[in-house]
Amino acid sequence: MNRSLNIVILGGAGVFGSRLAELLAHDGHTVWIAGRSLQRARDTAKRLNKKAIQLHRGPDLSALDGLFIDALVDAAGPFHAYGDDPYALPRACLQSGIHYLDLSDDAEFCAGISALDDTAKTAGCIALSGVSSTPALSSSAVAHLAKDMSKINTIDTAILPGNRAPRGRSVMASILSQVGTSRPHRIAGQTVPFRSWSSRKSYTLPGGLKRWGWWIETPDQRLLPDAFDAQTGTFRAGLELPIMNHGLVLISRLRAATKAPMPGWVIRLMELAAKALAPFGSDKGGMVVTVTGREDNDIKTKTWSLLAEAGEGPYIPAIPARTLLRHLHEIPPGARPALAERPLEDYTAAMSDLAIRFETHSAQTAPLIPRLLSPAFDTLPDAVKDSHRVHAPRRFEGRASITRGQGLYPLLIALLFRFPDASEDVPVSVVKTPTETGETWTRTFGARSFSSHLSRWAGGLTERFGPMIFAIDLTPQTDRLSWPVTAAFLPGHIPLPAWSLPVSYASETEKDGVFQFDVAIHAPLTKELVVRYQGYLKPV
Repeated sequence: MNRSLNIVILGGAGVFGSRLAELLAHDGHTVWIAGRSLQRARDTAKRLNKKAIQLHRGPDLSALDGLFIDALVDAAGPFHAYGDDPYALPRACLQSGIHYLDLSDDAEFCAGISALDDTAKTAGCIALSGVSSTPALSSSAVAHLAKDMSKINTIDTAILPGNRAPRGRSVMASILSQVGTSRPHRIAGQTVPFRSWSSRKSYTLPGGLKRWGWWIETPDQRLLPDAFDAQTGTFRAGLELPIMNHGLVLISRLRAATKAPMPGWVIRLMELAAKALAPFGSDKGGMVVTVTGREDNDIKTKTWSLLAEAGEGPYIPAIPARTLLRHLHEIPPGARPALAERPLEDYTAAMSDLAIRFETHSAQTAPLIPRLLSPAFDTLPDAVKDSHRVHAPRRFEGRASITRGQGLYPLLIALLFRFPDASEDVPVSVVKTPTETGETWTRTFGARSFSSHLSRWAGGLTERFGPMIFAIDLTPQTDRLSWPVTAAFLPGHIPLPAWSLPVSYASETEKDGVFQFDVAIHAPLTKELVVRYQGYLKPV
């Protein structure tokens, strides 16, 4: 560890700042609690037996004169609301020869700090943004998991706090500011928009504890795919209580539909709800980082996870700053996002005095269709086999012709399932994404998209379109793979009578080494054509 340092923590009276102050004091550093409210800073400083100063975020650091400060940590936030000159504070620190770190969870702020790189190098100082659970800790976990991989396909991160963990207003404001807005994700090599707080996924924490997470933007999905040359980068967060998660889902859908800004009263209402529900749930929270990639001749999925118990989850965002300040003079000067600045072992060592445990798992991935058809899968045409090797999200592009049935009945069915309009030649893309229970396929014909989810059930395959579930009898042949529908179910797998089934003719073949598809769907009862789409796809 480096020598004892003089460190100012802006926002040191907050949830994460106060815990960072405890950790740094335990490491022997001299800590100053700083904030806009001198009284609040003094109250926290008195409780921690530290010193307090009043400091406003901005270029004026005169309050630090004569204190011989080595480093300043901004733990205040919310970083998305730092105004027209968001980097005034780090710039002033560098110009005064003070190292700067922040706990930003805002992707744009974190990425933008690189503009100060020349200033930092001239001063011989560091200015690191995102020195928190994401991206500082998560990126080091990715580097650790991927060290033997020749190619990374997918990086997926989740943060899942316990309900009894205290929540700072700035964190809640940061989350609510983006819920329901469109944010970018890198999926299968392409940046696509997603609705914040959507796409639920289940995660397992050490000890088998299950939690749910939803998409939300942090620096991870903005920065990690480029940093590690990954095709897909996703991040999810989730609260412990279902009522709070579903409340955010409702807000997300309403806001996406209305395009309304997030009013302050909603943030205050959510704060009151969080306080009212604070006695419920547990004091256990955690974090999961998963990497899928090629290692030797296999595709492997590796996962690192942690579980914080005894209410010590709020210490996790402070751990990266503690770690980097322990190794301050080993870090090259410059201004940048904090990406894999230290090996994962340094971070876990900085958690050794906390009630936190870790698990690491590795498994060879087994895609859905090859697993269902083995060994008959190997008899299929090469292009058909390749289209179903979905170890990670994969994107296929091509062209298609679409025929639509005539009449009101076929039209209503086509509208219900969002089938594409008729066209002689339309661009088509398919993104296949593996999930915990199977695969999600998102098909886009021109501007029209629709999705289905495939999963294994009762020894066979089901495909779910909205509320309807169809059983499919995969039939492999030497020249094609056929997909006949054999049964249909309502939610809960309530079977429908045979006379109510649609008639489906679907096959996948190969022509001149290129994957070909032909799908025709006919209506129940009348057997009228609903839609037929034919074409080709190539992997991107």
